[in-house]
Amino acid sequence: MNAKPEDIPERIPDPEEFRAEARRWLGGVAKPCAAAGGWGSGSDSVAVFENWTEEQERAHTRRTQEWERTRHDQGWGALDWPAQYGGRNLPAYYEQLYRAEEAAFDVPQRTEIFPVTRQLVAPAIGIWGTEEQKARWLRPMLRTDELACQLFSETEAGSDLAGVRTKAVRDGDNWLLTGHKVWTSGATVATWGVAVCRTDPDVPKHAGITVFLVRMDAPGVTVRPIRQMTGGASFNEVYLDGVSVPDTDRLGPVGEGWRVTLSVLAAERLDSGNLGLDNADRAVDLAGHLPRPLTGAEQDRAADLYVRALVQRLIGLRVTGALVAGREPGAEASVGKLYATETMRRTGDLVSELLGPALVADTGEWGTYAWTEHLLGAPGYSIAGGTDEIQHNILAERVLGLPKEPVR
Repeated sequence: MNAKPEDIPERIPDPEEFRAEARRWLGGVAKPCAAAGGWGSGSDSVAVFENWTEEQERAHTRRTQEWERTRHDQGWGALDWPAQYGGRNLPAYYEQLYRAEEAAFDVPQRTEIFPVTRQLVAPAIGIWGTEEQKARWLRPMLRTDELACQLFSETEAGSDLAGVRTKAVRDGDNWLLTGHKVWTSGATVATWGVAVCRTDPDVPKHAGITVFLVRMDAPGVTVRPIRQMTGGASFNEVYLDGVSVPDTDRLGPVGEGWRVTLSVLAAERLDSGNLGLDNADRAVDLAGHLPRPLTGAEQDRAADLYVRALVQRLIGLRVTGALVAGREPGAEASVGKLYATETMRRTGDLVSELLGPALVADTGEWGTYAWTEHLLGAPGYSIAGGTDEIQHNILAERVLGLPKEPVR
């Protein structure tokens, strides 16, 4: 991702100038968001994980890809990437400035596969990929012509990603992958899967890992949806049965896969600090639109959530500040992930108290029963993106300097 001299912009626009330019462009290609009409207008969905059928997910993915290609081709996509990949080489936080303006327009909501592809997988390829791999994958992924999912988690490994058992065995110029992955978002619409595999069982577990990009339509790849409590299937389990992967699709050196994996996980935690903020804002709005006065306890909960949302945004700014300074955020990312998880929980607590029985009665009233999607989905983020326990360990060991607990 190192910029060439010709990739460096002559002048980085002032943030307010940039936002005004983004508003003008958005106004010419999209309609204002219906939700801008005020409380009770537009969609009342607050789903944490979408409750779609496979057909609905595919249709929505196609619509979102069309939008992402439009903004990429007109210079609003890969803002912080060099021009050779369709970018403008702007500071990373300009993407957040753009998103703040885009929120006022009616454009397709990005499902998880899009940030995974562009904010997790593409940067990892930028760091670890060969020049041939960068030329082959980066522009198609940044433009969303090709999408990527994560083949990381396994049932046996739990939160210990280094304990993966999916095997990759060398077979001439290819590798044969065999194993089982779980909790994979977007597996049915992804072109590629980033698979963390064990290539050497005889060395310490962190040293025997290698990462591959696997075609999701390759012979031997089977995707099975996992049914959620809400009825949809946002997640999948993926079976790899002797899948042949060319060595040219290996990402990073053999045995260095743990370092490659950490690059992806670090990016995932950077992004997770923004989780749940829209729903927190919606819950505070709900408190202000109830057809009855709030109790003292409800006022306290609403005020607490309002302040938490402000603090969470400040934590996000600290992460952005670290990026702008050229420093990889560490503690900020873990704190942001933990804080976001708690914000999502407190959002559910406030809504449950405000709505009472109306929360579970599907009367068709705007902004009531829809909240069940949040309550059923939010607990999942205490696991996704690195469990809360893992984040606590990171802070304890790397910030507080506490010793690791001995293995018993």
